[in-house]
Amino acid sequence: MSAGSESLLLTNGRVINDGGERHADVLIEGPRIARVDARITPPRGARVVDLDGAVVLPGMIDDQVHFREPGLTHKGDIYSESRAAVAGGITSYLDMPNNKPTITTRPRLEEKYALAEGRSFANYGFYFGASNDNLEEIKALRPNEACGVKVFMGASTGNMLVDDEATLEGIFGSTPLLVATHCEDTPMILAQEQAYRRRFGSDVPMSEHPTIRSAEACYKSSSMAVGLARRYGTRLHVLHLTTARELALFEAGAARDKQITAEACVHHLWFDDSRYSDKGTLIKCNPAIKTEQDRLGLLAAVRDDVIDIIATDHAPHTLEEKSNSYFEAPAGLPLVQDALLSLLEHHLRGDLSLALIAEKTAHAPADLFAIPERGYVREGYFADLVVVDLNAQTDATRQRVLSKCGWSPFEGERFNSRIRMTIVNGVLAYDENGVGAEPLGQRLQFDQRW
Repeated sequence: MSAGSESLLLTNGRVINDGGERHADVLIEGPRIARVDARITPPRGARVVDLDGAVVLPGMIDDQVHFREPGLTHKGDIYSESRAAVAGGITSYLDMPNNKPTITTRPRLEEKYALAEGRSFANYGFYFGASNDNLEEIKALRPNEACGVKVFMGASTGNMLVDDEATLEGIFGSTPLLVATHCEDTPMILAQEQAYRRRFGSDVPMSEHPTIRSAEACYKSSSMAVGLARRYGTRLHVLHLTTARELALFEAGAARDKQITAEACVHHLWFDDSRYSDKGTLIKCNPAIKTEQDRLGLLAAVRDDVIDIIATDHAPHTLEEKSNSYFEAPAGLPLVQDALLSLLEHHLRGDLSLALIAEKTAHAPADLFAIPERGYVREGYFADLVVVDLNAQTDATRQRVLSKCGWSPFEGERFNSRIRMTIVNGVLAYDENGVGAEPLGQRLQFDQRW
């Protein structure tokens, strides 16, 4: 099915949307949802797909990925990682600016958008990166140019660790965009690294990663970000929370009504520190995967509407890179292909409702980043949908991995659901025969008016 060539009618599905579920048909005409109703007569020439009770969700809007382009394309690129994303039910993504070169000027931002045009299977938007010396560039940003300003208030690569207090105040006090933060306190981490080098040399056990990048380092940095946002009235989104302690900084409630919001990532909801013994550097990420108590606290915060968005922080590295010792192995996991399956597993275990999964992966990202007419199964909205079968299984094997890096931290798991199809802008981007031939993702629009 090519863009706009025919109507598509999904019949006999369970539609999850706006906090509820209904048995309904979904008619797609061109790039948009034309009708959602109990029984729809197919238009002449329409393609009809009987879902036989399968679940229709709004496609996941992943608000944090690292697709590695430009500059690190041996790990992944926009084409390869967006293929993996649509195979996992992700229809839109927001990519981070720590590329080579970093996306810290407006010309580089537009160059990156040009790289994505015609090469992304999912819809795309990009963050603008903050540094200690680009405050004037940030002030010049227009609301639709980027999804937000990314501030690394913790250890990072390149010139993207913002540790100058005056610069932080300038960013929080002046940007018209949402500010998204990576929160870890660098001096605390560096002190711990020195201590562990003295103790172990270069052969630090992976089990010490959450001690080196500690809960205290996370809390100190995230509390600073929240304090700055409250002082300046900034629209703040704190990325990848990993500790139960940090949850006290955030309030429960509907995401659209908050000035300060928080995200959790699928791997922090799935793994805990007991898995370093078998996964080792394959689950090394920053911030670190921490205790079972932290993991359960994050899940509870999702249910209680303290955490607003669930994302991936997809960050591929090659297996050769990951096989290095503690200090040399890079941090990051490839996650987009299995993220939604892992959340559906939480549902099947009774931890998360389908409506809550739709809220945290689609509704809330669309609302918080002001992405118009996406993120919901609504008439007139773009047809960005995923159909999942809760009566099938998916084995997480290396052979099925589509990310360029060629591996998954979920290898060996059996998920009790399956991605049946993913539709992007009304076009079938993925089904069980594979990913579509054409990358038809569009540049996302943002209507931020904080």
